[in-house]
Amino acid sequence: MTHLWVRAEERANERRVGLTPEGAKALLAAGLQVTVEDSSDRIIPTTEYRAAGIDIAPQGSWRAAPADAIIFGLKELPDDTGPLTHRHILFGHAFKGQPSGRHLLDRFKEGGGTLLDLEYLVDESGRRVAAFGFWAGYVGAGLSVAAWAAQQAGRAMPAVTDWPKKESLILHLTEALATIGHRRPTALIIGALGRTGSGAAALLEMLGIHPTSWDMAETAHGGPFPEILHHDLFLNCILATPGVPVFVPESAKTAPRRLSVIGDIACDPDSDFSPIKVYDRTTSWADPVLRAADTPPLDVMAIDNLPSLLPLESAEDYAEQLLPSLLDLPTDQTGVWARAEQTFKAALVE
Repeated sequence: MTHLWVRAEERANERRVGLTPEGAKALLAAGLQVTVEDSSDRIIPTTEYRAAGIDIAPQGSWRAAPADAIIFGLKELPDDTGPLTHRHILFGHAFKGQPSGRHLLDRFKEGGGTLLDLEYLVDESGRRVAAFGFWAGYVGAGLSVAAWAAQQAGRAMPAVTDWPKKESLILHLTEALATIGHRRPTALIIGALGRTGSGAAALLEMLGIHPTSWDMAETAHGGPFPEILHHDLFLNCILATPGVPVFVPESAKTAPRRLSVIGDIACDPDSDFSPIKVYDRTTSWADPVLRAADTPPLDVMAIDNLPSLLPLESAEDYAEQLLPSLLDLPTDQTGVWARAEQTFKAALVE
């Protein structure tokens, strides 16, 4: 019997989960065994899983889970767990040359485990079967607007925390814009036709900001892209992969520009393929932006767990997208899970 073990997230400020109680019940009905760890932080309380008839385990007990259990989480595993022996489902960020990714792969190699990376669960056409992209774009655009408003008011952007629903985020942004007289920035989105870009556009439109929307057709010539510097905001919604052109070179720091805030929503600064060259580290909830240049100011928002700021909506949406693939776990031989395992094995020998 396939045993799915949903671990409690151990990263600070991570309240999302990839399986709802309703989804867990569907897995039980399909013949899977499901265990969910207790968590006081998870946006969906443990009591709801228990009421759905799901087995509950102590937080962090996946370390001693049965050898055949498939451990399912979203964000990174703690380093103190050493070699990894189980099959793990998570966002590993390990296949694009990231230094931390190499360390993770080495832990799997040493322990004999397998990484089934959620970013590489793709259908026959190569499209991801489930993604947080819409909500990453939605929140990332919102924080970029908040950073611009704070900059215009001559103050540092304050720390952020999660919002209970999207309407609360919109209210927060409306109030921030009101402090500078309801002015609106100009904005350019690259990757506008994807999930992330559509989320970014939806947020901006809610605030009365009508962005310039680019996708592959507008960036096919490979650059340079001076138009980016002519907007107040630039929102990057393109994943760092081989062949992606540089959108913002390091020279942008000193070039004449209107650009004052970059929202690197794709957020992969330590990848060799990052298209944003004016910064080299992620930002955080405590410090949402970093100052890349002073005169004129250029701030970068690069939080790497943006959907966590709207944890309930993003978790429910993602879990609904992923559930059909989870139901296929026991029988998949050539589908999304098989392809993910092949990707892992290829990366392991590089």
